[in-house]
Amino acid sequence: MWESICLTLVATAGNNIGKVLQKKGTVILPPLSFKLKVIRAYALNRDWAVGFLMDILGALLMLIALSQAPVSVIQPVSGCGLAILSVFSHFYLKEVMNVVDWLGITLAGIGTIGVGAGGEEQVASAISIFHLPWLAFIVAVLFVLLNAWLRIFRRHRRQQEMMEYEVVEEIIYGLESGILFGMASVVSKMGFLFMEQGFSRMLVPVCIGISISCSGTGFFYQTRGLKHGRAIVVSTCAAVASIVSGVLAGMLALGEKLPSAPAARLLLLLGWLLIIVGVILLVSSARLVRLLPRRFRQLVPSGVGRNSGLRRSGSVHAKDTSPSAVIHAATLHHLIASPSKEKA
Repeated sequence: MWESICLTLVATAGNNIGKVLQKKGTVILPPLSFKLKVIRAYALNRDWAVGFLMDILGALLMLIALSQAPVSVIQPVSGCGLAILSVFSHFYLKEVMNVVDWLGITLAGIGTIGVGAGGEEQVASAISIFHLPWLAFIVAVLFVLLNAWLRIFRRHRRQQEMMEYEVVEEIIYGLESGILFGMASVVSKMGFLFMEQGFSRMLVPVCIGISISCSGTGFFYQTRGLKHGRAIVVSTCAAVASIVSGVLAGMLALGEKLPSAPAARLLLLLGWLLIIVGVILLVSSARLVRLLPRRFRQLVPSGVGRNSGLRRSGSVHAKDTSPSAVIHAATLHHLIASPSKEKA
């Protein structure tokens, strides 16, 4: 179990840090195209090339971790990628972190230890190939309900002649992208279970292909939310929805169960909770610091000259100085907006 958790931490670190390095490399590079001159420029850029390799290696390690451990363990631990990214941005990119950032990192780390101590190896339960269509049906129903909710609020906004995005719209886009990210892990795990139970080996690449499609669609919905909404709301909802949907789908569709021992069950549940709380603190740390009384706010270090660059209906938001907001929000917004540049 600990080996799989370590693989997951390395994988999510590779994914997140790799994207930051790719972003850093593209600053001096031309727009990506299939011209030989442009491809060569990307390949010869050290930051972009290292980031690309780390991103690919992280994806491969995540598949290995999913093949060895339950989704209900791997998916929450993968949420610690933001904590790893914050530490990386602090020491490598010299971003200043506040006390809420460090608290979020600490809670996510303790939660990971709790998941590792409470998680246990699962006996592969018999699953049917018909679980895949049922899973797709449930996700489709959720999306119908969320989009119906979205249409109602858009109609209300037009009737009220409101130009700004409602928080409900940001939440819906975050939930939709997070659900798809969670389903991507579940479908990948399902492919490995099919192979263990004697199904055709061709189901593994099919499931991985579906998983990639889920991730790509999730990036699309997250991009729509980040384009006009606040990255704090969209990213938080996506992270929490990814963990919760992955855990629930793993239990319902893959037959994963909570530990039988009460102490182990408590550790696992507490680990899930601490990771979710840690991720929320990391995403919203700058806003939480601004809510502190002024005498306490002066004791909290903040970055200088950093702007999240996030827009909402044509107006620039207040500066957000947390590394999670700068790296995971503004940078991620730019990265997701052109996924082909990142993955080409």
